[in-house]
Amino acid sequence: MDTRRLQLLLALSRLGSMRAVAETYGLTTSTVSQQIAALAKETGAQLIEPEGRRVRLTPAGRRLADHAVTILAAIDSARLDLDPDAEPAGVVRVGGFATGIRVSLLPTVAELAETHPGVELIISEYEPLEAFALLNDDRLDLALTYDYNLAPASPGPLLETVPLWSITWGLGVPHTFPDGPADFASYADYTWIVNSRNTADEDAVRTLAALAGFAPRIAHEIDSLDLVEELITAGYGVGLLPLGRPTSAGVKVLPLRDPQPVLTAYAVTRRGRAVWPPLRAILDRICPPPGAPVPPAEWPRPEAAR
Repeated sequence: MDTRRLQLLLALSRLGSMRAVAETYGLTTSTVSQQIAALAKETGAQLIEPEGRRVRLTPAGRRLADHAVTILAAIDSARLDLDPDAEPAGVVRVGGFATGIRVSLLPTVAELAETHPGVELIISEYEPLEAFALLNDDRLDLALTYDYNLAPASPGPLLETVPLWSITWGLGVPHTFPDGPADFASYADYTWIVNSRNTADEDAVRTLAALAGFAPRIAHEIDSLDLVEELITAGYGVGLLPLGRPTSAGVKVLPLRDPQPVLTAYAVTRRGRAVWPPLRAILDRICPPPGAPVPPAEWPRPEAAR
């Protein structure tokens, strides 16, 4: 089986159009089409089908593209093993939550571009459940996700996770409230603010509330922590916020005890894919050394990161 044709099929599965594949590899669209037709003849399976003015992979095409990742990764690994000076190259699709991208990925991109110019990143923002689904569908190569110790995620058997860092969270309240650890039960009558696109912090709030003997009244669903702070300042409720993150003047974050909610960030890949050299180059830069404890981190404000 011609590995160059496998590369083109894999690129089509990731880029979505013959034209994009042609531009990436410096070919004509006609050449890409001919190569994939030859691969279909070689395998005896229909690999693509029309979808409007474009094409998409058939189920057989998607399965072969999935195999192509493993095959090409093994070839790349062998090439690098035999030739240590060979450079990893390829398009790596990364998706994750905004702070995961900001804290883990962006600090590495300049050095990665300098040391491995053949590795190209495509970065998208997704919440964990969205990212897991895209990984399972082979529409991402690397996901940066999170969960809470009080609401652990279940990525599924096809995925592998590596913890990156952790942050303890507290209770965001108006700045006029007393300092000191929050008594969660005393907030039973308050309105609660949770995330709109992921249930992890809502699950954590419900667990903490259940332990304190009440069911929280959840009314507002907000993704932006800055907007959560503005709602708290305006008197619309309370919600979980990371400890140590600088807050606006109208908000403070009180520590919680027994239990403390802890958010952990993860690098998630499809099982067996981490050996692919372009992906490995990224993982080596963002993951702690094997066996090392998960380091604490700070949750930056977007304006502080710019």
